[in-house]
Amino acid sequence: MPDGTQIRAFNVTPRAAEEIAAIAARQGREGAGLRVSVSAGGCSGLQYGFELADAEAEDDLVVNVAGSRVFVDGVSLDFLSGSELDWNEALMGAHFVVRNPQAVSGCGCGVSFAV
Repeated sequence: MPDGTQIRAFNVTPRAAEEIAAIAARQGREGAGLRVSVSAGGCSGLQYGFELADAEAEDDLVVNVAGSRVFVDGVSLDFLSGSELDWNEALMGAHFVVRNPQAVSGCGCGVSFAV
């Protein structure tokens, strides 16, 4: 986690935690967590990334919810501070959703945003 002088919240809903556990179990990686990252790209300039990770990195914020873990690196946390990770199921498909109060715009896909 970054310097630790200020807690920068990143919340995970119980529904997202359930889905992380289910995805890890389907892939035979029951102890894995979800790495949430931000990188340059997408239609709006920045994009969210999601991947299973077996362990946290040294500078990660680790969020534990209902037996599931979410890892956020220090650089990504600057863009995700105050955000919430949720799971959404709709006719168009199911996917993780980040509700980010820092995003000033985004695109229709929900994966790309600008600050």
